[in-house]
Amino acid sequence: MLLRELNEARCGQPFEKLGWIYDNEKSLWCLRAWLPHAKKVAVRRIEKKSIECSLKCLNADGLFEAEFPELAAPFSYALKVDYADAKTEVIDPYQFHDEAFRGLAEMKHSADNIYRTLGAQIMETEAGGVKVKGVRFAVYAPSAMSVSLIGDFNYWDGRRHPMQRSLCGHWVLFVPGLEAGARYKFELKDMHGHCLPHKADPVGFYSDQYPSFASVVYDQKQYEWHDADWLLAQRNDKLEQPISIYEMHFASWKRHDDGSSLSYREMADQLIPYLLEMNYTHIELMPIMEHPFSGSWGYQPLGLFAPTSRFGSADDFKYFVDRCHKAGIGVILDWVPAHFPSDAHGLARFDGTPLYEYEDPRRGWHPDWNSYIYDFGRDTVRQFLIASALYWLDHFHIDGLRVDAVASMLYWDYSRDDGEWVPNLDGGNHNYEAISLLQWFNREVYERFPHAMTIAEESTAFSGVSRPTYTGGLGFTFKWNMGWMNDSLRYMAKEPVHRKFHHNDLTFSMVYHYNENFVLSLSHDEVVHGKQSLLYKMPGDEWQQAANLRTYMGYMYAHPGKKLNFMGTEIAQSTEWDHDGQLDWWLLGFDKHRGQKNLIRDLNRLYRSESALYDADYLQSGFEWLDHSNWESSSLLMLRRNKAQDSFIIAACNFTPVPRDGFRIGVPEAGCYQIVLNTDSSEYWGGDYFVGADVFQSEAVESHGKSNSIVLNLPPLATVFIKKVAE
Repeated sequence: MLLRELNEARCGQPFEKLGWIYDNEKSLWCLRAWLPHAKKVAVRRIEKKSIECSLKCLNADGLFEAEFPELAAPFSYALKVDYADAKTEVIDPYQFHDEAFRGLAEMKHSADNIYRTLGAQIMETEAGGVKVKGVRFAVYAPSAMSVSLIGDFNYWDGRRHPMQRSLCGHWVLFVPGLEAGARYKFELKDMHGHCLPHKADPVGFYSDQYPSFASVVYDQKQYEWHDADWLLAQRNDKLEQPISIYEMHFASWKRHDDGSSLSYREMADQLIPYLLEMNYTHIELMPIMEHPFSGSWGYQPLGLFAPTSRFGSADDFKYFVDRCHKAGIGVILDWVPAHFPSDAHGLARFDGTPLYEYEDPRRGWHPDWNSYIYDFGRDTVRQFLIASALYWLDHFHIDGLRVDAVASMLYWDYSRDDGEWVPNLDGGNHNYEAISLLQWFNREVYERFPHAMTIAEESTAFSGVSRPTYTGGLGFTFKWNMGWMNDSLRYMAKEPVHRKFHHNDLTFSMVYHYNENFVLSLSHDEVVHGKQSLLYKMPGDEWQQAANLRTYMGYMYAHPGKKLNFMGTEIAQSTEWDHDGQLDWWLLGFDKHRGQKNLIRDLNRLYRSESALYDADYLQSGFEWLDHSNWESSSLLMLRRNKAQDSFIIAACNFTPVPRDGFRIGVPEAGCYQIVLNTDSSEYWGGDYFVGADVFQSEAVESHGKSNSIVLNLPPLATVFIKKVAE
């Protein structure tokens, strides 16, 4: 029976049948070893060089045994093994019971213990007074009949390293001698004994690419960080900080001449100086968690604990983050807890059952993305997801997580027709399990990593996304303002002559602005799948398209809310984003595109330098419409104040190609005013339309509800920023 179990890789309790086994009937110890294809085996005490004895071959398949008197055993041992074509010595894993189970008892008390306990953990123990280094493997598969560890170290032979089942459904084994870099997977038999596809480690910290997708042992402790000061300085109120985010897809920002992607270290050398030049405060990376298909852009991840090896090692990615922090740039990662792909080596029916996904396809299968949906009500899945989030903040010093597809998590009927979804217990469409998971996620992040922020991509009117969990909110720091994005882009796409009939599209966002902490987002989703680039969304001839885009950018930076722009916006990319290519950097050889780059650079500089543009984003005292009703002229006047109410900026937008000469603007205080940024400047490829004197002296003429006003010539298709200056 034992031989059959071992030969068929169906042994679920190897510690009861291999290593030291006590024979009660004979009152002696039996040392049993399983070494397929071995010809001879001898045993040596680890602390001695001499051979203790030879093991008797019980079967030609590789089962060996020797008996020892009760007082002579057990001792720590190594096995000297002769094969037909080689000799080797190994330290038998099946003498390390306690090491295999280390940490499992404490794991359930805290989600972060999952990445400290499961996966491949490099560790050191003592045997016979000698230090023994190796790797402890642990994987959760409660419905499996048996699990074997396979890898290069055992010829991917599931017979050689059967793992031990714990009472709570984890399978464990400590393998002496293994080091970082060892490739491995798990071979599972389901509850009926059927062999499943070889599975990568769900908590693997690094992995191979196609075709192996093997997990790789990784040393978490070898990188030395240099960003302690940065992390300490980030413990501030993000709502009051300037946040201008450069969203990017790592592989397609810039490529080598041969078409290959930049590595993490190459990106640090090239991207960081660019971000500093452009005055961005943060970078947001589309998912770099390991994913099997590049065409998913990372949004179909299977390695929630592993940075993709496409661009280098995990330490190379840490180096990239470290360099960003040294340069004063925060790093935000897109994180995908909503769904996962059905690749055979991944999480799908991991142990032969829906271990990670909802079993009912009306809840567990996403029709839009052809992927599985996590079972947000299962405690082990919830801890797995929370552990993933904490892992990136802990081991990679990430500054924030932007959670993808939150709306799909919140609603059972998301993208489903009647009859295709199952209501909640109250008969409604809210997924209470996902809601509570997101609340727990935010509580854990803020409690453990007070420097971090969380951002929700949530496209519905769900209430309280960025409100504290103790008030019933989801607890995110920020929420993407998808309504502002849709309304404003719809407005900008119209010919200027028609815009006056759609003026509300520009102003409606302030009706609900204070309901959430919004990020104004112009993301990758707006420049793919036939939606055109931002530049080509704009109407008119070449000059008007560029001028419209510049006006729109000015309006965005004047509007309350943090900012996010997808890569390419800053150079007025003319084609849609192509994940297999790179940005059209050659466009910077033309004045129009250099002008757009200069504008974004200067908008970011102005934004960061003027507290009125950011520190009261979510306070009603920080914003005032001077004029939102001039629909006939398609113009807007906004007044931004800082939290201390001792500084203000006025923004005037003209969304028509008609100059507004003698344009009167009410000002809060008498004095001298100056234009500090004009999107129509020739530096930005604008027309440099004459706006008047360099300094505008206010007049005691009432306008826009103010007792004083200034007069200037408002350029066509332009946004100007005006500030009071010393006389």
